[in-house]
Amino acid sequence: MSAAPAVTTRAAGMLLIHGAWQGSWAWDAWLPEMTARGWTCNAVDLPGNGANPERDAGVEITLQTYVDALSEAINAFDGPVVVVAHSGAGVPASQLAETLPERVACLIYVAGMMLPAGMGYAELVDASAADVPNAAGIAPYLQWRDNGTTTAVPAAAALDIFLHDCPHEAAGQAAAKLTPQRESGRALVTTLSAARFGRIPRIYVEALRDRSVLLPLQRKMQALVPGALVRSIDCGHVPQLARPAELATLVCDALAEIGIGIGGDGDTPASRPPR
Repeated sequence: MSAAPAVTTRAAGMLLIHGAWQGSWAWDAWLPEMTARGWTCNAVDLPGNGANPERDAGVEITLQTYVDALSEAINAFDGPVVVVAHSGAGVPASQLAETLPERVACLIYVAGMMLPAGMGYAELVDASAADVPNAAGIAPYLQWRDNGTTTAVPAAAALDIFLHDCPHEAAGQAAAKLTPQRESGRALVTTLSAARFGRIPRIYVEALRDRSVLLPLQRKMQALVPGALVRSIDCGHVPQLARPAELATLVCDALAEIGIGIGGDGDTPASRPPR
């Protein structure tokens, strides 16, 4: 039996960031898996997602709005954390790492938007449309509201594009929880540097059956922002709901491979729940 990889960085916990039209609830099926493996996790609600109307009243939703909220969340941990970003959350997660590189032990993109500085996801889709069928993903199904400033996802489209391989009852519940998204919170472009963002270890979990961020687009982003440890999971756009235990093991094993462990006692992060 080979020796376990040495831990070079101890993480105080995980910060979980949901994608567009979602909330902290998007991680509910995954949290018990990570807790069983010893991780302390905080799943946040991004500003403007409907979870805290009083907090968000009159607030302009920008990339900086997200980074400010995530900075507050990350500072609640006593030490660097692993930042896990699903889908569109990849953009604010990257900018968070640029802003607070000393507080981010690792970035994990789950079917996420790992884009280079200055590029928006719509630009990537437009550039790929000729050779990637259905590259637009959910976009053709969106309902535009409030004079084009907000979008919403119809439940039927969510079930077909996001949740097609998730457990039936859980998929229905997730589709019903989706909330309108301000477009200013989706059309985001980062400003990144090699000295700050570029020094953070990254893991990319590609979803092989994704109908939203299609696999060819995931792989184009990996090529545009090279250096991530890439792992694959055979499911659609929401691995944390479709295959939570498999995703948890995959993530923990990948962290162990790059030498990131749980803060506190012990030699390595667990890859399996205690028996």
